[in-house]
Amino acid sequence: MNNLSDLSVMALGGATVLYAIAMVAHAIRLARVADDKAAARSAAREAVAVGAPAPAHGLPVAEAPVASSPGGRAAKAAGIAKATTFMGAVLHGVGLLARGLDAGHVPWSNMYEYTISGSFFAVVAYLVLQRKRDVAFLGAGVTGLATVSLGLALTVLYKDVDTLPPALQSYWLVIHVSIATIVTGIFAVSFIATVLQLMRDSRDRDVRWGGTRFRWLEAVPTAANLEALSFRLNAVGFVLWTFTVMAGAIWAEHAWGRYWGWDPKEVWSFVIWVLYAAYLHARTTQGWAGRRSAWLAIAGFTALIMNFTVVNLFFQGLHTYAGS
Repeated sequence: MNNLSDLSVMALGGATVLYAIAMVAHAIRLARVADDKAAARSAAREAVAVGAPAPAHGLPVAEAPVASSPGGRAAKAAGIAKATTFMGAVLHGVGLLARGLDAGHVPWSNMYEYTISGSFFAVVAYLVLQRKRDVAFLGAGVTGLATVSLGLALTVLYKDVDTLPPALQSYWLVIHVSIATIVTGIFAVSFIATVLQLMRDSRDRDVRWGGTRFRWLEAVPTAANLEALSFRLNAVGFVLWTFTVMAGAIWAEHAWGRYWGWDPKEVWSFVIWVLYAAYLHARTTQGWAGRRSAWLAIAGFTALIMNFTVVNLFFQGLHTYAGS
């Protein structure tokens, strides 16, 4: 390895450790917020039982807000989670930049580079969203996904830098693949929100999820709010994925002389587009709110992962270099 390769690997390794710490801190925060809510509800019930006034603002006991004061139990975990997630993203970016400089081209030419890029954009999407609204409840899932992705990239998928195949020596690599990796990060964050939606809905519906089991789910928004968040993210992701497919078709015409050739990668990209289009259509025009639309969104993300893994590794086609 040269200095840039060493720097990239060390930075990505450091990001992996920081993401793992952030994941634990986010999980602890969720558990403590849930415990605080349970304690607040218990105290409110006791107060009502002895004739005290109902909760302020007329809110039901179960929805009464629980403040996380600067000295609260959840505040320390939240601070650690926020700091380690941000620093992990900084190191992740350094590792990605060093890899690109070492390779002499944008780092999107094989599965190792796709993995470190896609996971980076997932964390960035979360951090950008966090600046606009409080979505800390997604933090454990996002940093957990980043930890696993970087761990697999560094231990299983790692590949030394190499020259670009002729088909990738085009400015379309920057246009097409950059949007694809960005939208993968957005879909990943949306996927986490959708999984939480299904879990929260199951807990609200089924008493077997009650008691102390999965109590941390009380620290996440309602299923309806999680669904609304996921829908907005998927809508943005769908627009970008549409552009990805179109840009890929134009690039294919430049490289191979045809816009569409039923290559396995092209077919699966279209399948992903169809699944997310079906999700958005069903959600907006057919009233498929709730669990049914959530499963459609999960099917779309599953197809995205299969396109990245199974198709890259086991299907032969013009995009075979992507699995190298």
